[in-house]
Amino acid sequence: MNPPRIFCIGKNYAAHVAELAQPGEAIDDDCVIFMKPASALVAEGEAIVLPRGLGSIHHEAELVVMLTGGGRDIPEDEALDCVAGLTLGLDLTLRDLQSQLKRRGEPWERAKAFDGSAPLGDFKPYLAQDLQALSFTCHVNGALRQHGHTRDMCHSVARQIHLISQLWALMPGDVLFTGTPEGVGPLSPGDTITLASPTLGTYAWTCS
Repeated sequence: MNPPRIFCIGKNYAAHVAELAQPGEAIDDDCVIFMKPASALVAEGEAIVLPRGLGSIHHEAELVVMLTGGGRDIPEDEALDCVAGLTLGLDLTLRDLQSQLKRRGEPWERAKAFDGSAPLGDFKPYLAQDLQALSFTCHVNGALRQHGHTRDMCHSVARQIHLISQLWALMPGDVLFTGTPEGVGPLSPGDTITLASPTLGTYAWTCS
């Protein structure tokens, strides 16, 4: 697939925010919105090519939503009408680089938007499931790393769509990564990473 835009939400699970917080860092309840290019996508089953020589690379497992469009300023109570499909994906992050960028107050793109930074499963049709009642897991080499539940989001999927539509007119095929729960950790060449959900299926990649 080649979505018009790939939107990503950061700081959307309080426990994940806490696990990455630096000493003395103020923690608020606001989210971060950033974007990735289409070249970040890695289809299910394809190899994840990890960048070399740039420090630790962390997995961040997420519910991912495909949108039907909807335009600008979508009310929160109408936002789920814009959902077309659901899957699981990874927001891969150059964690050491991200920490440096945070300290300098610089944008995160170098740490978040590199080629291959968005492995993405196959989309399932949205059938009016409760998007705040979905669970998912992330295993690396068979070991559980993340166990998330969308009820723990600081900002619901509907609110995320509303917030994004205040700035961008949503187009058919836009993709939204909705944030990651706690338990993020490093990946290395040769690792196999598996995302699974009782509702959305199972997806796996091998790192090279």
